[in-house]
Amino acid sequence: MDKQINWGLLSTARINQALIRPLTASKRTRLLAVASRSLSSAEAYAREWKIPRAHESYEALLADPEIDVIYNPLPNHLHAEWTIKALRAGKHVLCEKPIALTLAEVDAMTQAAKESGKVLAEAFMYRHHAQTLKAKEIVDSGALGKIQLVKGAFTFNLTREGDIRSKKETGGGSIWDIGCYPISFARMIIGAEPLEVFGWRVAGENGVDDSFYGQMKFEGGVHAQFDSGFKSPFRTMIEIVGTEASLSIPAPFKPERSSEIFLSRGSKAEKIKIKGGMLYMGEVDDICDAIAENKAPRISLADSRGNVAAILALLESAQVGKPVSLVGR
Repeated sequence: MDKQINWGLLSTARINQALIRPLTASKRTRLLAVASRSLSSAEAYAREWKIPRAHESYEALLADPEIDVIYNPLPNHLHAEWTIKALRAGKHVLCEKPIALTLAEVDAMTQAAKESGKVLAEAFMYRHHAQTLKAKEIVDSGALGKIQLVKGAFTFNLTREGDIRSKKETGGGSIWDIGCYPISFARMIIGAEPLEVFGWRVAGENGVDDSFYGQMKFEGGVHAQFDSGFKSPFRTMIEIVGTEASLSIPAPFKPERSSEIFLSRGSKAEKIKIKGGMLYMGEVDDICDAIAENKAPRISLADSRGNVAAILALLESAQVGKPVSLVGR
């Protein structure tokens, strides 16, 4: 790579802080600019995080000729609109999960990426971590035997009043915010899309799911179960059950630099230690590789579309009270 890849932050969202560290630590990238809906807000944020440029609007950031990549951390309902605008402005885009809220949005984003020739990737940071890659390697090696079940959970107590994740109009709800993780993990491990899903939801005062409980059926008798929620203690886990052994992952979605997973066979459990890097560095490196070396992003747009399709089918199932088929969607 002849030059550093210049990044711009589309808003001053809290999640930016997770990406600022790898962007400033990597020799391949330069965090050049941030945009807000007011110049004063952008300038204050730029001073705080030592970002060279502050733009008074999102449009101004997209018009900055030196910006190569836009990080889109906007609320869920704005992911498609501003990602498409960024692509059409000639920028590569790393878009926060969930990439979109409808299949039509995903398809429009995919088309915009194709027409612009720019890279678009969904920011599921855990997918790039050594722990995830090791778990997939173990499963694919056949060490567990034939996979039967993937179980996952991601819950925490959301106590902040007016949090955007609890607002229906902005694409809130636990399944979109955190349920998307165990759904994504199960699909990745199994290596296929679900044939049919069934879901139950517990709605909060704002009409979004405070809790969601789902099942997915895959070809060959493979199943997945998960729960997500804003009204339960902090819990994260993945368990992968095969005919010969099982694999337990205590911290699947935000693994640390050093982590442990457990391979159980009968009454014996083997601890597997994994040394990983900075959690969000993987997604930064991945999109840099895609730009500089013409590599396909680890998370394809077809993969992202599959996750959105599964979430929508689960929400539909919870509404109609019966299983929903994904065949042909």
